[in-house]
Amino acid sequence: MLIKSIKGYFENIILDLDQIDSERKKLLSEFAKFMEEKKARGETINLVFICTHNSRRSQMGQILAQSAAEYFGIKKISCYSGGTETTAFNIRAVNALVRAGFETKNADTSENPVYSVKYSNEANPIECFSKIYTDPINPEQNFAAILTCSDADAACPVVSGAEIRFPIRYEDPKIFDNTELEEQMYDKRCRQIASEMIYAFSLINNSNK
Repeated sequence: MLIKSIKGYFENIILDLDQIDSERKKLLSEFAKFMEEKKARGETINLVFICTHNSRRSQMGQILAQSAAEYFGIKKISCYSGGTETTAFNIRAVNALVRAGFETKNADTSENPVYSVKYSNEANPIECFSKIYTDPINPEQNFAAILTCSDADAACPVVSGAEIRFPIRYEDPKIFDNTELEEQMYDKRCRQIASEMIYAFSLINNSNK
């Protein structure tokens, strides 16, 4: 069960799912179909969200997708993230997730700190840090690669080990760093990713979760 703050955040977003445009819904439906077929075969669904630096969009994707699975009670699903290079989980993205209702802890002062992100009352927190998508913490094969930015999509014409890829791209909120629109645009991107993950997971058959 999701923590109360995230459950409320999701229930508010569900009211606005009709704002997702038709082309985007088509792509998300294909993504949902893949997950539905894996579920029907009793297989674990592994999702790896990939962007260049694994600092903003892919981290949000991982956390929000895992939370959407929890919201709909879908079992045997594990979400991961990675990049084509390593930087750090950007603090602006972390703060946007906190504003959305996630609980985060960070006892690490390194240049690439590990954030513990709580989203559920039962499941373990998600340990988040920047890494390349081939990092040992991620699955080596039998996963879907979700490319969250055009640069990563172009840089990874073949994602080693992936059984399928989905170019679910998002505009980078980084362009608003250190501007008066920074918080607003990070919150907007977080909400967009949450909305689309909720939509995709809502399409999965709920029988025998």
